[in-house]
Amino acid sequence: MLVYLWQIPPIEKPLFPVHGLVQVERKPSLLHRSRIDIMENILHEADGGAKKTHIMYRCNLSFRQLHVYLGFLDERGLLRSIPARSGRKGDSSIYETTSKGRAFIQAYRSIRVLLSR
Repeated sequence: MLVYLWQIPPIEKPLFPVHGLVQVERKPSLLHRSRIDIMENILHEADGGAKKTHIMYRCNLSFRQLHVYLGFLDERGLLRSIPARSGRKGDSSIYETTSKGRAFIQAYRSIRVLLSR
């Protein structure tokens, strides 16, 4: 016997709840960061000193983005680079947040608190 879908009676109660629109609580996402958010993230990671690659991975940035932000923060005096001398060829610099950078982090966090619900 051949049975078509339209011949099957609908189920009174669906097996899985179906909702037209689902409202999900918004959480901060890495995909929707502003430039200020990224700068604070870099300064936070560099507080105490960090290599370029560590900052890049921890802040989820591309190499090109990282260079733009590091240059910008260095020009403004929020970040400084310290040459690392480990005796190996191709020594990289260590980036460290300055006192002005720490003041930026503190101001940023104060604003975030004021804007939160």
